[in-house]
Amino acid sequence: MLRISRYFFSGLLLFSCTTKKSLQQLESSLHAHFGAQQGTFAVAFKDISTGETLLINENEVFHAASTMKTPVMIEVYKQAAEGRWKLTDSVPVINTFTSIADGSTFSLNPEDDSEKELYKMIGKKRTVYDLVYDMIIVSSNLATNIVIEYVDAKKVTQTMRELGAPAILVLRGVEDNKAYQLGMNNTTTAYDLMVIFEKIATGEAVNPEASAAMIKILLDQRFNEIIPALLPKEVKVAHKTGMITGVHHDSGIVMLPDGRKYVLVLLSKNLEDIDRGTAVMAQASKMIYDYVVQ
Repeated sequence: MLRISRYFFSGLLLFSCTTKKSLQQLESSLHAHFGAQQGTFAVAFKDISTGETLLINENEVFHAASTMKTPVMIEVYKQAAEGRWKLTDSVPVINTFTSIADGSTFSLNPEDDSEKELYKMIGKKRTVYDLVYDMIIVSSNLATNIVIEYVDAKKVTQTMRELGAPAILVLRGVEDNKAYQLGMNNTTTAYDLMVIFEKIATGEAVNPEASAAMIKILLDQRFNEIIPALLPKEVKVAHKTGMITGVHHDSGIVMLPDGRKYVLVLLSKNLEDIDRGTAVMAQASKMIYDYVVQ
């Protein structure tokens, strides 16, 4: 497709022709970009305005890492909308949880958590909203496990099915090492994360009010090394990351200053160099952004 711009100079009408990159060309560029890297990558992109979609390895199954915290947040807002509790309700801060492997108990080590202040409140209370906020923006594992105790992981998975995300599996909270050793892990695909973020973006996750509230939380994300890293500051990204050994993910909604929005999910695994893999995905995000705004 040719895009023709007109310029006036010294009374002469000049034409400047630039070639607009096609979606197929973007896909080819991304395949080449990822193909030159070590690791396994997946991409799911959807322009909310046009419906234009680009998918690479979209059905590849990945360890969900902390991307599972977005489904948990959706379940919290769903149960609140059903009147089971209020987001302003206070719940005890605990650090004893039950393994799904054998029913034994385990606790989290603050040194292995990205957020440590909550551990100082064990025995006290926090509101449901505060726990969800910490679970998303600083990826608090302790907050996550407390919340999952209340909403029930099985209900999170069931809600994902209702939203049209059959591959997202939320079995348990975080740091259940016995379950991890048995391969009992939370899993996801790029396609399914795209589905649930599109629901949030269009106000269909629970209801418009809940979707807007979740976007507001996601906009405060503190870990911004992938999707937003190379984008202009005026571009807002409501997103949730995830990282464990050899794995780094990002998933969310990119909001342009002109009001347009698109969903982007970037997943990776088998990374020997996590920093390199992160940089590769950040560049892929920039490639997609450049395509959208061309």
